[in-house]
Amino acid sequence: MKIRLTLLAASLFFALPSLAKEVPLNAAAAIANSVTPASPGASYNALESQSLAALRNALKGDSPALRRDQVAHSTQSTTLADTAWLKARGYDFQTKARQQAGIDLLSTFTTLPSPVLAANLATVTAINRDAIAATRQQALADAEGISYLYFLSDALGPRLGKAFITAYDKGEIGKAAALIKASEVSTGAAKKHFNNPRPFLVNGNTIHLVPDDTVVKDNAPYTADGGSFPSGHSNTGYTDALLMAQMLPERYEALVTRGARYGYSRIVLGVHYPLDVIGSRMVAQSNVAHYLNDTKYRALFNEARDQLRSALEKECGMPLTQCAKTDGKNDPYRDPAMQTFYRFTMTYALPQQQGEKEALVAPEGAEVLLESALPQLSAAQRRALMVKTAIPAGYPLSGSTPEQQFWQRLDLSAAWSTATHAH
Repeated sequence: MKIRLTLLAASLFFALPSLAKEVPLNAAAAIANSVTPASPGASYNALESQSLAALRNALKGDSPALRRDQVAHSTQSTTLADTAWLKARGYDFQTKARQQAGIDLLSTFTTLPSPVLAANLATVTAINRDAIAATRQQALADAEGISYLYFLSDALGPRLGKAFITAYDKGEIGKAAALIKASEVSTGAAKKHFNNPRPFLVNGNTIHLVPDDTVVKDNAPYTADGGSFPSGHSNTGYTDALLMAQMLPERYEALVTRGARYGYSRIVLGVHYPLDVIGSRMVAQSNVAHYLNDTKYRALFNEARDQLRSALEKECGMPLTQCAKTDGKNDPYRDPAMQTFYRFTMTYALPQQQGEKEALVAPEGAEVLLESALPQLSAAQRRALMVKTAIPAGYPLSGSTPEQQFWQRLDLSAAWSTATHAH
């Protein structure tokens, strides 16, 4: 009951137009808690349990029990992902070029003022310190499930989410599983370039490393190595969620928000700063738009999407539009408060720099990210909508180039909501 009241209060509070900086951290955390097993929805919690069980089973493979050493090297099996189909197509993902584009997009990280960096550490410390048990457990499941798509199921609602897990485990959506994972552009080159230490390695930090009582269940503190900026897991979460949202526009806004919630999990665990997550959102949006504007990629995407949609409809036993419908309290990713949470994750309330800013311009092709969700709008109308619903200028990483400005300020959740409620 307490969580219900908190969510209701948050929804009412945020019903009025607000700037990103007006979203308090504790209110955002309360909303984040609602999409964990702390949710009041019994069917949603059952879906969370099913998703975790499926993940643990996939990680374990043929072994009698799940061991920690299995987790780090686990990837989708050939049953889950049709890698042979993808390999036979011979598509060039231009990984090195996309990695360099990502480094260029995030170049302003090296010139951020000290108050921003101080707030960056203070925010991860607060989120990590104050996270409730269910949120920590969600973060552990998100972390260890990086090589799989199970985490997307809870954004699909109880009916479609259950069908998704079933179809995935049977290998019925193998083309989508292979293509989505292959579309993740590694952040390794950027991490090496920016060479920023993780928050739990900073002198004098008070980060609490979270014991694993959820996935491997050995209570070993969850940790991570390599540089912090940008976040590889967050890049995975945003990329996977954005592509799935294009394939299942019936759940567009819930899936887009799931990408942001996945990034939030990295901060809960204390292994990433807010800026790491924000940077990954920018890069993932740019990469997904790039791929979807490539006709060769689009041919693969369409084939994967069609297989996915047919398989889900079969497992649902009803039309996809019906299976994807909102299910009240059992469907927390559809709560209007989640749009507020998404906007919070765009800035994490980090300091906004004042000063003159050039007019925001949406690059041609960016509108593809709203194409499946808003087919009634023209390309020009979708670009105009992106500009209209963007967050204010001046937040960290928005930089000086038109591309840096746009990809940092693009609020896909607000764009979808504005267009949907206008009709």
